[in-house]
Amino acid sequence: MILLPNERLCVTGGAGFLGRAVCRVLRLRGVADDRIVVPRRRDYDLTREADVERLYADAKPTVVIHLAAEVGGIGANLAAPGRFFFANLAMGLHLIEHARRAGLKRFVLVGTVCAYPKFAAVPFREESLWAGYPEETNAPYGVAKKSLFVMLDAYHRQYGMKSAVVVPTNLYGPEDNFDPVSSHVIPALIRKVEEARLAGRDHVVCWGTGTPTREFLYVDDAAEGVVRAAERLDAPAPVNLGTGREISIRELAELICRLCGYNGCIDWDITKPDGQPRRCLDVSRARERLNWKSQTSLEEGLRRTIEWRRAQPGM
Repeated sequence: MILLPNERLCVTGGAGFLGRAVCRVLRLRGVADDRIVVPRRRDYDLTREADVERLYADAKPTVVIHLAAEVGGIGANLAAPGRFFFANLAMGLHLIEHARRAGLKRFVLVGTVCAYPKFAAVPFREESLWAGYPEETNAPYGVAKKSLFVMLDAYHRQYGMKSAVVVPTNLYGPEDNFDPVSSHVIPALIRKVEEARLAGRDHVVCWGTGTPTREFLYVDDAAEGVVRAAERLDAPAPVNLGTGREISIRELAELICRLCGYNGCIDWDITKPDGQPRRCLDVSRARERLNWKSQTSLEEGLRRTIEWRRAQPGM
């Protein structure tokens, strides 16, 4: 186990949704602000090796927590599959190689539930990651991330490089991305329902059939799991971070309507894709290796997220 207050940490994506939560947890651990480096895209394009090399020279980290990613919902993945593959693979490729050269104490990679096969047995166990091809709509993103799992394993075996891999399920919470083009399912649904409520519309339209299931993890709980991995793990065997609770998209939409106080109906546009049929993680490895489990119920997390959204200017 390493003591993070003694380290110099580089948190890629530290200004993003999960990144801000991870930095909050680091500060609660006693890590001083001047020991947390958060690179910004305007200064370092992590898809470019020269920029990554310059980042390591400037920041001189001893631990890297790699959260930076190009992500989005089904629509964004369908619109830019090539970019999602290239950007996510290139960032990790350069960061891991230069971590090896710099002799880092630990490299922490945050993966994605999209890496799991489309028809993996539910709940998803880490051993199932290679049991098939990911769901097609987000396969470029999932395969790019999964390739980095292999890279870290290879570097651990050949060079003894210490690293950790966590695989969080779908995240949500205050400060999430509510952009109508690139947002994930929970902020997209909250936005639709809130706009319909405020406009007095009698229905909202949602993609797909509503039958697929998902699992959702509150962002602060995920951040605690990421930091524990940085402290405790030194080999890149993937560790799931989730709740173990599965809910259908239809039930989720109905719950959000209730919590928002919206009484209209939901129309399902079955011409739009559903995505992966089911997603739910086995989280026993996280309990065993990190002494971690989620603390926030879905209903409570949704309430906090809706309250935050309503408090934003223009709402």
